[in-house]
Amino acid sequence: MSADMSLTPATAVETPGASGLVVTDRWTASARRKYKGLPPGWPLFAALVMFPLWWVLGLGSFVFPIFAIPMALHLMRMPYIRTPPWFFLWGMFVSWSLLGAIMLNLTAPETLPQTYADALDSFVLRSLQYLAATVVLLYVSNLREDELTRYRIVRWLGVLFVVTLIGGYVGLAVPGLQWKSPVELLLPGPLAARRGLISMVHPQVAQIQDVIGAANARPNAPFEFTNAWGNNLSILITWFAIGYVLYAKGSKRWLGAAAIFAAVIPVVYSLNRGLWLGLVIGITFVVVRLAIAGRPWLLGALGAIAVTGLLVVAVTPLGTVIQGRADNGHSDQVRASLATQAITGAMSSPILGYGGTRETVGSDESIAIGSTADCPRCGNRTIGSTGHIWNVMFSQGFVGLVFFVGFFLLTALRYRSDLTPIGLAGQTIVVVQLFYMFFYVGISSTLSLLMITIGLLWRNEQARQEGIADPPIPSLLDDGSDRLAPRWEKPQLGAAG
Repeated sequence: MSADMSLTPATAVETPGASGLVVTDRWTASARRKYKGLPPGWPLFAALVMFPLWWVLGLGSFVFPIFAIPMALHLMRMPYIRTPPWFFLWGMFVSWSLLGAIMLNLTAPETLPQTYADALDSFVLRSLQYLAATVVLLYVSNLREDELTRYRIVRWLGVLFVVTLIGGYVGLAVPGLQWKSPVELLLPGPLAARRGLISMVHPQVAQIQDVIGAANARPNAPFEFTNAWGNNLSILITWFAIGYVLYAKGSKRWLGAAAIFAAVIPVVYSLNRGLWLGLVIGITFVVVRLAIAGRPWLLGALGAIAVTGLLVVAVTPLGTVIQGRADNGHSDQVRASLATQAITGAMSSPILGYGGTRETVGSDESIAIGSTADCPRCGNRTIGSTGHIWNVMFSQGFVGLVFFVGFFLLTALRYRSDLTPIGLAGQTIVVVQLFYMFFYVGISSTLSLLMITIGLLWRNEQARQEGIADPPIPSLLDDGSDRLAPRWEKPQLGAAG
């Protein structure tokens, strides 16, 4: 970056885009930085790279709603806002979920009655997450390459992967580590008594659960729950592989590969079967897509990876852990019961749903079994807590479900021909998330990370149409010693730019 911070006159330039001609100005990045005071994309940097700080303070669940505010202000200053393909489906879903507020005081079949006031806080929190994810998608989609390149965002996501990896090891090493955050200490009495809210502002590095016959430490730092940790890790590790392995040079590339290999241990000990299957689906998807595109040798590479993985499992304690988890599907009955009740509830209110989740009468075994102070998890399960598909189906009805799934499914199909690094990584993430929706509720940070991914996919398509070339992938023999070479994060503008 040049040290010259003088303002450069703006010039209007027309560039071809997916939605017709897009008029952009040609302020230099240094001029905009001085003019606006903060570098372009700073809210995204603060949300991703500084995420562990907010988590320590008790704000982990609210990072994206908080930084969506300056993102929204940035969008409001723009002369117009471009929306990615199929955005109207997402907009309809968010509008539908807000309209569900009129259903909050209704009692669904076989659920405990609740008042409007009882349901309002969870409805507001969920709505904030949906709105924040919407702003994040629009913000990433409308940043220009000369403001913030796609690959710099990829590297920021990679930094959060490293934090998540470290959090996994800390959760295994000191599973009892937890503390009262400043936010928790400042909560007034009525809010401090809400168990759901406390779980969002009380940092802990692991969840202690009896999964395979003993108390098992399942890492979750720096997120709220183990499932969120696994869901987010599968997104972040994909971007880390692009930013710090594929585009790294020399020893940095090997360090990046070592970090990915090191993730095996916390991934296995998280006892997260959905994560295991999701990673297998993701790797298989990438290899098959590239094989179809003319690289069939990758099918052999997939076989080699599978054989190596089986050998590692066979000769290490990881195999015992995996076998133990396979033999103890303690949540299967609960998941099946709650899925059935979500369908039943959606059928009784198919248009708007019930606006939010509900607690069941009794448990999956008997209506006479309910939660108590000594056993808060013994009954009264939350419908919609075992997968986003079931959550949306019950909360927003079948109409909302069509909007929700339709947006992500059509997005995955939209970019199916994009085999660039960002294109293939983004497609993989969206496909894996469609699988996770049956098992995970990705409303908090996961949804915003997914929206960043979709924003990158669309910007990647725009860049190719505008003649902005991808940076060359360094060869394995490149030791990174050429310090005079241009930084790979900088965009290469084509004739149109």
